[in-house]
Amino acid sequence: MSAAFRAPKGTFDLLPPESELWLHVREVMAAPLRRAGYGYVETPVFEETALFERGVGESTDVVTKEMYSFVTRGDDHVTLRPEGTAGVVRATVQHRLHAGQLPVKLWYAGSFFRYERPQAGRYRHFSQVGAEALGVDDPALDAEIVSLAVHAYADLGLRQVQLMLNSLGDAVCRPVYREQLQAFLRALDLDEETRRRVEINPLRVLDDKRPEVQAQVSGAPVVGEFLCDACRDHYDAVRRHLGDLGVQWVEAPRLVRGLDYYTRTTFEFTHDGLGAQSAVGGGGRYDGLSEDVGGPPMPGVGWALGVDRTVLAMRAEGVRWAAASRCDVFAVPLGDEAKSRLLVLVDDLRRQGVAADLAFGDRGLKGAMKAADRSGARLALVVGDRDLEAGAAQLKDLVTGDQVQVPLDAIVTTIKERLT
Repeated sequence: MSAAFRAPKGTFDLLPPESELWLHVREVMAAPLRRAGYGYVETPVFEETALFERGVGESTDVVTKEMYSFVTRGDDHVTLRPEGTAGVVRATVQHRLHAGQLPVKLWYAGSFFRYERPQAGRYRHFSQVGAEALGVDDPALDAEIVSLAVHAYADLGLRQVQLMLNSLGDAVCRPVYREQLQAFLRALDLDEETRRRVEINPLRVLDDKRPEVQAQVSGAPVVGEFLCDACRDHYDAVRRHLGDLGVQWVEAPRLVRGLDYYTRTTFEFTHDGLGAQSAVGGGGRYDGLSEDVGGPPMPGVGWALGVDRTVLAMRAEGVRWAAASRCDVFAVPLGDEAKSRLLVLVDDLRRQGVAADLAFGDRGLKGAMKAADRSGARLALVVGDRDLEAGAAQLKDLVTGDQVQVPLDAIVTTIKERLT
């Protein structure tokens, strides 16, 4: 007999009732976005590999080390999406959403894939909720989208999430900073691969998490010292708007993100309860990404919040969460005729908005009642041959233990009254 299949390394299965928590987190994260006018978008799980190479950046670890890329039978070069923004921008350009009302406000939720070294909070298959606002360069929009993430974390009951904030400048001032940073990094004792990265994209070196690299770059110049007047004014306005919204943040002058498309406003949400992998979400402005993927000039700002890491943060804080019951009424038939009658009755209850289930498998009364208790239902509906002859059913409250006989033609009405 062959060995049973298992989930691939670095992935995991979400199973009930635990999976209900993941659904809850996604729904709570999406709720502020819906209220702010963001519409749901769903893009393919795989895209052309070139989209991520050009959009995310060929020098990033995501592109050079972590993408799941393959060639199809039709000789198409495709990649499982490692992040969401590039695909959303591609969809916006392809369907000319930017020709309508601006900003284009979109949100998404789904699975993403990176070939990582598996550890707590870092998987090869992970879940995110993301938001993107495209077509408008307005510091107030930056502040809005940051505040929506703050609301989401607060609504989940988290109190220890910290917002780290920085500005990375733009195409005018960042080249000046790049030259100064490269001059500093060239003087360090770095390995050959990191030296190559200094020449391609020196900001990636600042994002290197290895302690031996971090120790050497601690004295590197910071981008904030080189911001042009326009970028400084933009960043000042973002911070002013965040202050007006009551959002607190920590200045993080060395914060860079692991993707090349970020410009100006850059931010990360961290939680101390997660150890070394402290980031639970992040984002920023990406004003040149549309042109990078073949679209027109179109500014944008957005974020992605990690569902997996947010769940870990909730556990670290001891946030209590009770899953809603998946069943209100559990029907117990005793006999074939009773099963036929209750199958129709359960269907009727579901059509009227009542969560209901049925004991399948012709189990006896004792086993069926154990199943009713395990279902989490509030009420058990028991019908046997004698009940059918009497035109009635036994309705038992599984919380109090009280049991009453109810006419079959009044069952639905009685159950709905009991559940309100």
